[in-house]
Amino acid sequence: MNILCLADEENKGLYEYYRKENLHDADLIISCGDLNARYLEYIVTVSNKTLLYVRGNHDGNYDIDPPLGCYDIDDRIYDFNGLRILGLGGSMRYHDGKDMYTEAEMKKRIRKINSAISLRNGVDIIVAHAPVKGYGDMEDLPHQGFECFNELLNRWKPKYFLHGHVHKNYRTKDFKREFTHPSGTKIINCYDRYDLVIKDDEHPPKGRTGSTLYDLYVSIQEKNNKRKYG
Repeated sequence: MNILCLADEENKGLYEYYRKENLHDADLIISCGDLNARYLEYIVTVSNKTLLYVRGNHDGNYDIDPPLGCYDIDDRIYDFNGLRILGLGGSMRYHDGKDMYTEAEMKKRIRKINSAISLRNGVDIIVAHAPVKGYGDMEDLPHQGFECFNELLNRWKPKYFLHGHVHKNYRTKDFKREFTHPSGTKIINCYDRYDLVIKDDEHPPKGRTGSTLYDLYVSIQEKNNKRKYG
């Protein structure tokens, strides 16, 4: 599966100078936040692919003007052909405003979603805006990562953690796009764009997560869709 990952800065090859081949045959598109709604709408229109997004700390305008045709996965788990994708947008709170959280507030969000993760026997990808504490974040409060993300990775061990927020030009000398977490999770900064290829054996087939209840739910859904759409 080919996933086009985006964050923070518009890629001119996908917008101003768009050509079809610039999408690299993406099967799915994921935004890690802080991108103009019109940019996301344009990409989902020309690609005709599913586009999932979380909100960055500069996406408060999404309240009244969200990117149409795209799916908000904040505090949700989205199943894409068996790929279990969790969204946790927002950054560290550095002043009063939307889509910013203290460490305690982000930890509370995670506690609320843990039961849904457990029901699905885990997740394969976590999509965030902020980084994991200690992995590509910065010392200033606005760009610090969340410590509770480390706990989340250690508990559920997803294959990938995707984020944005730390721009390449913020760390011109030591910008590092990829890290491997002790849990085994690959952490990727998706600033601008990142093309992620996921092999079939990196996630369970749809409806075969090992969770009896969730797999039964998926099976019933599939049968209902076949009856409805043929």
